[in-house]
Amino acid sequence: MDRDKQRLSIEAARLYYLSDYSQMEIASRLGVSRPTVSRLLQYAKEQGYVSIQISDPLEDLNELALQIKHKYELDMALVCYSPVNEYKEIQKHISKAAADYLHETVKDSDIIGVTWGRTMHAVALQLQQKQVRGVEVVQLKGGISHSHVNTYAAETVNLFAAAYHTIARYLPLPVIFDSIAVKKMVEEDPHIRRIFEMGKQANIAIFTVGTLNDDALLFQLGYFSEEEKLLLQSKGIGDICSRFFDAQGNLCSEEINNRTVGIDLHDLRSKEQSILVAGGQRKVEAIRGALVGKYANILVTDQFTAQALL
Repeated sequence: MDRDKQRLSIEAARLYYLSDYSQMEIASRLGVSRPTVSRLLQYAKEQGYVSIQISDPLEDLNELALQIKHKYELDMALVCYSPVNEYKEIQKHISKAAADYLHETVKDSDIIGVTWGRTMHAVALQLQQKQVRGVEVVQLKGGISHSHVNTYAAETVNLFAAAYHTIARYLPLPVIFDSIAVKKMVEEDPHIRRIFEMGKQANIAIFTVGTLNDDALLFQLGYFSEEEKLLLQSKGIGDICSRFFDAQGNLCSEEINNRTVGIDLHDLRSKEQSILVAGGQRKVEAIRGALVGKYANILVTDQFTAQALL
């Protein structure tokens, strides 16, 4: 009798756990009642014929986040789950995680500095409405381009402002000028100076990193000559706020940097929350350089990128 029960319990367990049969289907197949199947499955567990292991991805994510935080001396690392290691899928999940984090942390009288680009636009689209008072939203770098390629600059800052029931403070300039002299002259305008000052005062800055691949957004906007592009690609690994840096986080070109309109990289280091939102294999080196340069104290990324950074 015990041998028959053993055989039936193992067969029931195989059908239930490995073949996804329902208890009613198993009862019909084995010629027993459904309550008997339930007792057989319980017996299989008690006898050790079945062992159930639950893998909680959140436990792994929390451990990854802790390792990233310690390795790069961050205030916080948020590692979210992406089902596949593909850039568009990763972007969807990290942008949602960043938007949720902002919803939890933005408070009255915060000044939020915002950049632009595809990832930042994805974050903006995921923002939830929050009733806060006195919040300011300011653009951290120029966003005007003669290219037909969409930077989502105005739309991004508008979506941020709408989420926190305020008005957007634009930086109505190209992000990179052809001439240092012209850039300096424009910066003397009182309105432009006020926007720059607000960007410096922002206690929250949220941004991503760009790559130096040929298809990088900044290269599509027509700001650089071919020689400048090759110079940046030979020396650098990425950009933040259109300021290009190398693997150690150092600026690649003082001349190009002096023509760039927007917050200086060193100003990001003093922010209460300097939030880098980035992921994907093609951005790993740029993210690492940004973290080595201490330009972010909060990182929002995915588990694949986190593992590569470690």
